[in-house]
Amino acid sequence: MHKPQLVSSGVPEHFWHTLCKKLRDQILDSCVAFELMQIDYEDKQKMPYDPIWCVMAITDIDKANSDHIYLVDHAWTFKANSVKRNLRNVPGLLETMCNYMQITSTDAEERIEEVSRNIWRYAHTYAISGSEFSVEDRVPVWYVLDLLGFGIIHSDNPNFRAVPFIYVPHQLTYTLLFPIENVEEGDTITVNFVEGHYPDPKQREAMLIPWKHYEYFDEDFTQEEPDKRYFLEGHIIETLPYVEILQLRQTRSEKLKVFSEYSLINEHLTLPDFEIVDNDGDADILWLTNHFKNYQEFSVDSPHKFINQFPFEYVITIKDLLAIVARRCYEQGNNVDKDKLETLPTWLPTTFNMKTELSKLVAYYMQRKKNGLDNHWICKPYNLARGLDINITDNLNFLCRLPLTGPKIAQKYIHNPVLFERPNVGLVKFDIRYVILLKSVNPNEVYIYNNFFLRFSNKAFSLDNFEDYEKHFTVMNYAEGVQLYRMLCAEFKENWAKQYDNFSWDEVEKSIFKMFAELFTAATSKQPPFGIAKSPQSRAVYAADLMLSWDTNKSVIEPKLLEVNWMPDCQRACVYYPNFYNDIFSVLFLDKEVETCTKIL
Repeated sequence: MHKPQLVSSGVPEHFWHTLCKKLRDQILDSCVAFELMQIDYEDKQKMPYDPIWCVMAITDIDKANSDHIYLVDHAWTFKANSVKRNLRNVPGLLETMCNYMQITSTDAEERIEEVSRNIWRYAHTYAISGSEFSVEDRVPVWYVLDLLGFGIIHSDNPNFRAVPFIYVPHQLTYTLLFPIENVEEGDTITVNFVEGHYPDPKQREAMLIPWKHYEYFDEDFTQEEPDKRYFLEGHIIETLPYVEILQLRQTRSEKLKVFSEYSLINEHLTLPDFEIVDNDGDADILWLTNHFKNYQEFSVDSPHKFINQFPFEYVITIKDLLAIVARRCYEQGNNVDKDKLETLPTWLPTTFNMKTELSKLVAYYMQRKKNGLDNHWICKPYNLARGLDINITDNLNFLCRLPLTGPKIAQKYIHNPVLFERPNVGLVKFDIRYVILLKSVNPNEVYIYNNFFLRFSNKAFSLDNFEDYEKHFTVMNYAEGVQLYRMLCAEFKENWAKQYDNFSWDEVEKSIFKMFAELFTAATSKQPPFGIAKSPQSRAVYAADLMLSWDTNKSVIEPKLLEVNWMPDCQRACVYYPNFYNDIFSVLFLDKEVETCTKIL
């Protein structure tokens, strides 16, 4: 039952028998081998990165002796966005953590702030994997070890390893502590907190920031576009259509037959030009909800059919690639104003890949700090929706720990958003979703559905209390027990004119459409896998989410692109605008111009 865990964690097999016995009999006997010691710095001033405790061996330990594997309990398990909430609500937790960290303040809020600021030097993380678990279950979990484990310090040349382990029969999580070097009585027990091989040594150095002091970190934060391998890594290979042999019908039959796996299309596509069919073999248009990959075979076997996807469109729908593509709008290495510490294009919030560019993020963070600039960052998984595993922080230690939880981007948090006045609530954050129609690549044909969609926070905005979901996030569809505030774009425009009479919505929207035009020009400017491929059989619909932000002087409103979504949920669109699918299918497949869609390319 536990072999896959043990193998993947690298626990030597000669320890397994002892581990089995200790788990079965609940033997926590680390006290026979180790002693916790508080470090006395005497006349030397203790620095923030200096450890409080250390753990010493009180006996000789032979790494080949199968007895020397130990269970270490977890004192606190939590999600990253619930630290302060836990400290306020879990009885005894704040006192325990203050004891661990030797925090002496008597004010409860001060202690909560200090614990939440320092916890990332001590917390470790794991995530549950497996298709049998929901996406929510697989969100990374953080944990703090009991006081003995808490006292173990980092070393680049450790003598022990500590790995998390789930004991399935009891559904309990422990940490397994075992030697990788022989240890003599009196030796300090150390563990490498950043295991693994990192091709770029600066990446590992950045990840070690919570435990090491750096007077100076690399000042160069300019970014370069990665090579072909990066664009292909982790993706199923897509084939390209034979464009030269494709001859889509010049004249169509009386009706275009549509096979759709998306029920809303079957319900709301009512134009007489289309007919819904149950068999994909009979269809002229295939609207699939899973990723399609074999465009070459499709172009040979079904040259008369359309499909609702483009080859390599993931370069805009996956967050790390989207940032790379957006930066193409400016010459590589020339998209940074180093005096103002601003990056271009202005519509892309400054974005770093935490897996490959953490050292650049640290360099940029430190320069912003030196210049007294806001340093809040929002960290998002590459390809996870519904607001899961997204964290907002200005804590550099936390930022440097996050790469351990899986691939993420760190994006400069929009600290000066344009706000919307909600009755009885105040000025709240909001975001806007536009539906984008991609009809053709090279030549490019891109349309915007004019009726945009709005999402609002439920609490007045302020740059604090980042665990308060209803203050800092706008996606209320998936949060339990929260209000979903609805408003159509026509009503929004009326309110906008009252709240921002000096800023015409038409002008704001022009800047938004210009942003989308620049994005799709950049996304199609390079051949695959660097860009979206030409495919005469393809048509696609995306949803782009954005916010509005003030410039430094609050004299200009700028759009900020957050993400582009593949296969977006269009239920709201169908409810608010019953002709939604009639309109976009008319543009994509009937070559018609409709009032609700604007061509931007």
